[in-house]
Amino acid sequence: MSNQIERFQDPGLPEHVHRNADVDPRAAKRAEQQVAILFLLSAAGTVLTIASYIYVKSSTFVYLPVLGRTDLQQLLLGIGLTAATLFIGLGAIQWAKKLMPDEEVIAERHEFRSEEVDREELVSTFKERADASGIGRRSLIKRTLGLALGLVGLSPLVLLRDTGPMPGEYLNKTDWAAGTRLLRDPDGQPILASDIEVGAVTQVLPELPAGVERTLENTGKDAVLLLRLRPEDFNLDPERLSWTHEGIIAFSKICTHMGCAVALYEQQTHHLLCPCHQSTFDVTRAAKVIFGPAARPLPQLAITVDADGHLIAKQPFTVPVGPSFWERNSSNG
Repeated sequence: MSNQIERFQDPGLPEHVHRNADVDPRAAKRAEQQVAILFLLSAAGTVLTIASYIYVKSSTFVYLPVLGRTDLQQLLLGIGLTAATLFIGLGAIQWAKKLMPDEEVIAERHEFRSEEVDREELVSTFKERADASGIGRRSLIKRTLGLALGLVGLSPLVLLRDTGPMPGEYLNKTDWAAGTRLLRDPDGQPILASDIEVGAVTQVLPELPAGVERTLENTGKDAVLLLRLRPEDFNLDPERLSWTHEGIIAFSKICTHMGCAVALYEQQTHHLLCPCHQSTFDVTRAAKVIFGPAARPLPQLAITVDADGHLIAKQPFTVPVGPSFWERNSSNG
């Protein structure tokens, strides 16, 4: 009995099985049409994405099973982007499975870097296979693929609108004005100065004129944190001190780093913290940055009281709220 192990014999390649599209022109035509339909569905998804972004208001909500109250714009954006990327991928897969060449090829192992002649042959083969893939002679696929790829590239360009035009005009204007009453969020009730205890922190929004709808956009810009300290705790210049009322001070809730909501207050240290990137602001020194990536203090809202003792704004914000941007300078914060 021999102990020598016999070498496996090369089994070779199985007989090639042709696909229907390889032998039946009608099947090839059907496959081409299927690929084109998938690319057209991708294009439709891109159109839905752009249309929903432009024409559907961000304040529009619908009620759906399981999801409940849902932002319609966000829902349509998600559906559109999913369709745009999913169907272009499915179309490419269908094209490869049914129409592109699928002959088996044996490639022997060799050194990692090929000889120059082999590299030149590769380029030549690539060009030949590109022709064999049918992109040149299948005009329907070529046109629908061009449409899908061209449109899908528009989605990120359109969505970039949220980063421009420059935010100066948008962030310079809020709904705060001289005499605007501070309303407790979310119940919308006016606030008496006597209602705020030392150590308390409350989120407030401006009272809007009759007929003006409160939207997500203005709620985000208008949000203000109202805090009460002992007057002797402040370390403010006379002007900033005049913007407070009996120890009550107000700051924009929007972090000056990346626009997150500043939501944490350390009562003992009088520090406001942004949970996103840990920027820390000292309330006693007009929300000066003492830690973290934020470059500017939180904008302070000047407040006083009306004849009934309700807290009101003395004036609008004197600097833009929100994160820093290129247009900012020493005069506008």
